[in-house]
Amino acid sequence: MKLPILSLVTFLPLLGGVVIALFPRGREALVRWLAFLVSTAAFALSLLLYFGFDAGSPDYQFVEQVRWMPSFGISYHLGVDGISLLLVLLTTFLSPLALLSSWRAVEVRVKEFAASMLLLETGMLGVFVSLDLFLFYIFWEAMLIPMYLIIGVWGGPARIYAAIKFILYTLAGSVLMLVAILALYFHHGGVTGIYTFDLPLLTRYVVPGGIQLWLFLAFAVAFAIKVPMFPFHTWLPDAHVEAPTAGSVILAGVLLKMGTYGFLRFCLPLFPQASLAATPWIFLLALIGIIYGAWVSMVQPDLKKLVAYSSVSHLGFVVLGLFTLTPQGIVGGLIQMVNHGLSTGALFLLVGILYERRHTRLIAEFGGLWQVVPAFSALLMIVALSSLGLPGLNGFVGEFLILVGAFAWAANLSAAGPPAYLVPVLATSGIIFAAVYLLWMYQRVCFGEITAEANRGLTDLTRREWAVLLPVLLFIVWIGVYPRPFTGKTEASVQALIAQVQSKAAAAAPAQPDLQRIHASGAPTPSAWGAGLGGR
Repeated sequence: MKLPILSLVTFLPLLGGVVIALFPRGREALVRWLAFLVSTAAFALSLLLYFGFDAGSPDYQFVEQVRWMPSFGISYHLGVDGISLLLVLLTTFLSPLALLSSWRAVEVRVKEFAASMLLLETGMLGVFVSLDLFLFYIFWEAMLIPMYLIIGVWGGPARIYAAIKFILYTLAGSVLMLVAILALYFHHGGVTGIYTFDLPLLTRYVVPGGIQLWLFLAFAVAFAIKVPMFPFHTWLPDAHVEAPTAGSVILAGVLLKMGTYGFLRFCLPLFPQASLAATPWIFLLALIGIIYGAWVSMVQPDLKKLVAYSSVSHLGFVVLGLFTLTPQGIVGGLIQMVNHGLSTGALFLLVGILYERRHTRLIAEFGGLWQVVPAFSALLMIVALSSLGLPGLNGFVGEFLILVGAFAWAANLSAAGPPAYLVPVLATSGIIFAAVYLLWMYQRVCFGEITAEANRGLTDLTRREWAVLLPVLLFIVWIGVYPRPFTGKTEASVQALIAQVQSKAAAAAPAQPDLQRIHASGAPTPSAWGAGLGGR
C-alpha cells in the first residue's frame, strides 16, 4: 500500500495541535517540546518528498485522490510538482524554527499559542498541495484563523487593529476568489457537462476571452492582497510590527508566498490570455512595489517596519519574474520565494532577539553592538548581505535569474523599442536601494560608538538562538554557492507551464510573442545558470 505521505505531512501538525489543545494548563514546558517535536517530525517527513521527487517529470507526484462529494464534483485531491515542492519544504522547515524562537518570547497562553502555530502549519501546507479548488479554498480560509489569533492575542499594543486589518484585507480578496471559483465551476459544467473543482481538469479547459478577464481579475486581486502588491500592501507593516517574532517569521516566510504561488498555479494556466494581456499592468505594479518598498524602507525608524517594507520590494521582484513567462524568470521567482523566506525570516528572528533583550526596535536606540554582541552582529551582517543580493549568498541567485528572465522578455519584444528594456533596468535599481537601506541600518545598529548605556549589558547569542539561526544560515550559503539541487527540481514543471500557457493562448491570441524563441536563440536554461553560479 502506498504511503499517503502528503496527507501525513499536512495533517500531522493538525493532530499535534488537537492533542496540545487537550492538555491541562501548567504544562508549558511539555507543550513547547511537543509542538516543536511534532513540527520537526513534519519536516522530516517532508524530506521524503524531496528525495523521492522525480525532477525530470513535470507531472504531479505523490498524488492522493479520493472521491469526497462526487455529486458536486469535489474530491480530496493532493499532489506536488516542481512549483509547489520547495514551498512545502520551506513551510515545514521554518515552522519548528519559529516555535523554537518563541521559547522565551511567549509566556502566556502557551498551550493555545502552540496549537495555533500547528494549525497554521496545516493550513499553509494544504494550500500548496491541494489540487481541488474547493479543498484549496478551505485551506486558504482555515489558515487565516490561527494567524488572526497569533497577531491578536500575542501581538503588540496595537495588535487588535493589526489583526482586524489583516483579516479584512484577506477576506475581501477571498470573497472575490470564491465568486470566481464558483463561476468557473458552473461555466465549465455548462459547456462540458462536467461539474468539477479538479484543477488538472480545469486547466485543460480554455475559458472564453469575455469571461476569462473577469475571472482573472478576481483571482489576481486575491493573490495581490496576499503578496502584498502595491497598492494592497498597507496591512503588512501593521501585521508585522504587532505580531510576535514567530508570527512575523511565518507571515513573511510562508504566508506571503501564497499570493505569488497563486499567480503561478491558478492565474497563468487557467487564464493565459488574460494573464498575457495584464502583464504590462502587473509589471507596472511590481516595479512600483520594488522601488516604493525600498524607498519607504530607507526612512523607517523601526527595525521591524524596515524589514516589513523590504518584503514589498523583494516580492515585487518575484512577481516580475513569474510574469516574464521565461524559464529563467519563473525559476528565479520560485527560488526567490524560498530565498525571501530564509533571509527575511532570519532578519525577523534577529530583530526578535534584540527586542527580547532591550524591549525596543528603534534603530536610534542601538549603535556599537559589534563591541558588545559580536556573534549577533556577524550573523546580522550575513543575513543583511543575503537579503540585498550579495554574490555567494542565496539572494543573488534568485534576483539574477529574475533579471535574466526580464531582459530575455525585453529582448523578445525588441520590436517594441526601448520601453521594454525599462522594466528590467528599473527593477535593477531596487537592488541598489536595498543595499542603501540594509547597509545604512547595519551601520547605525552595529558600528560606531555605544550610544545607549543599556546596550553595554547585552548578552550574545544563546545556544537556543544558535540552534534557530544556524540552519537558516546553512541554506543561505548553500543556495548561494550551489543552487542546482533547488533549481533543478523546478525546471520540468516550469517548462510544462510555459508550454501550456502558450498553447492555450495561441489560438485566440496568435500575435502574442513566441516565448520559445528565447530557447531557439540559445539562451541558457536555469540549470545552466545554476551551474554557472554555483559550480559543478
